[in-house]
This record gives sequence, C-alpha cells and structure tokens, in this order.
Amino acid sequence: MTFEDALFELEPDAPADQGFDNLPGTPLEELVAPDWAEALRPVEPQLRDALAYVATQARNGIQVLPAAGNLLRAFRQPLADVKVLILGQDPYPTPGHAIGLAFSVSRETRPIPRSLANIYRELHDDLGLPPRVHGDLGAWSEQGVLLLNRVLSVAAGRAGSHRGKGWEAITTAAITAVVNRTDSAGKPKPLVAILWGKDAESVEPLLNGAPSIVSVHPSPLSASRGFFGSKPFSRTNELLVAQGAAPVDWELPVL
Repeated sequence: MTFEDALFELEPDAPADQGFDNLPGTPLEELVAPDWAEALRPVEPQLRDALAYVATQARNGIQVLPAAGNLLRAFRQPLADVKVLILGQDPYPTPGHAIGLAFSVSRETRPIPRSLANIYRELHDDLGLPPRVHGDLGAWSEQGVLLLNRVLSVAAGRAGSHRGKGWEAITTAAITAVVNRTDSAGKPKPLVAILWGKDAESVEPLLNGAPSIVSVHPSPLSASRGFFGSKPFSRTNELLVAQGAAPVDWELPVL
C-alpha cells in the first residue's frame, strides 16, 4: 500500500493527530490529482505553510476537521473535468461531519446540517428531485462539480477558526486555474460558478466573465431572502448546455 492509499483510507472521524504530521512533507502529486498538482505548484509554499499550521494544531491536541485524508479531497478529481464550481466558506466544525467537500457531510451524519437541508429543498423545488436522508454530495463531485470551501480546515467547534491561516491563497489559485483552462482551440472550457453568500460572491472578479449564479447563502438565517426560488440547478444546466457541455445529473444516490 502506498502512502497515498493509506492517507485516503483514513476515516472522516479519525483522531485529530492521525496523518496530519505527514502532510507538509508529502509530494504534491500524492496529495492531489496530477493536473491539480501542476496548477497549484505556484502556491506550493503557501500550501506547505497551511499544512504545517494544521499539523501543529493537531500536534497541540486541537481536533482539526476534516480528517487528514479528506483535507484536500476537493482536488482529488481531475481539474480538467471541472465544469461547475460551488463555493463554500469553511468545513462544518462538528466532528464527523466534514468530508472535504463544501456543504457535504458523511453518509452517517444525522440529522444533516440545516444549510444542506435547504439545498435539498431547493433541489426538489427546482428539479423535483427527492431529498436524501444522507448528505454525501460525492456523486456531484464525480461529475465535475468542484465543491470547494474557501478555507479547507477548521478547529472542532470553532467555525471560521482557520480563516487567515493561508488557505485563501490556495483556493484563489484553484479558482483561477479552473477559470483559465482552455480547449485545443484556445477557447475557455465550459464553466458555471454557483456563489452562495457574500464570501462566495467576493470571488466573482476571479471568474473572468465566466457565467455565475449568485444568491444569498442557504443558511436558515438567509435562505428565505433569495436562496429559495433561485433555481440554481436548472439554471446551471441551461448555462452548461449553452456552452456545449453535458448537464449535471443532480439526483443523488440512495444509501
């Protein structure tokens, strides 16, 4: 078994210090998909610093979420396959919830977070798709939906605790890499950005004119002020088809 195999077999609720010490020195190609490794090379020093910060936190007894094996999970699917960007803030701070994909939680999580429940409600209202009892959005990721948090780690129980620790430079580079991809003719590759909330909306200047769907965050505090009824899923598919790309099948598998 390679180190990469061992790393990605860690459970979502692994002990806080399990695997984090290895991350800062692991080759980039073992942490993310090959084309993501190439895209993130210019910010590798900042990525190493962020990983070292997380490792130090874990070594000091602070539980860091998600588990080490899921910290960079958003970059496991090839960069070349991305056609939709959904941007979140930072991981859920409840142990066992965060799995490295924005808004997504482990299949065992009950009840699912309220923001995700609101996403499911809008998915049903928009496309008639049934809500699932689980909150694993991995099937979207496999279709080229990049579920990217602006900040990739958090201390358990302390939402926003790892903001300003270096992750923003990495995710800015990631968004820029997605936007700047071109096909063999030099044309921008199909892309739609779904920006929920002020944090997500702040990256709109990075999109370089790529179509975006902007609304308030699906949080219970704001969903009724413009998230419900915004039809992000059907609108995204319409924009993808207009760019010559296949639509996303937004229906999630049952358990």
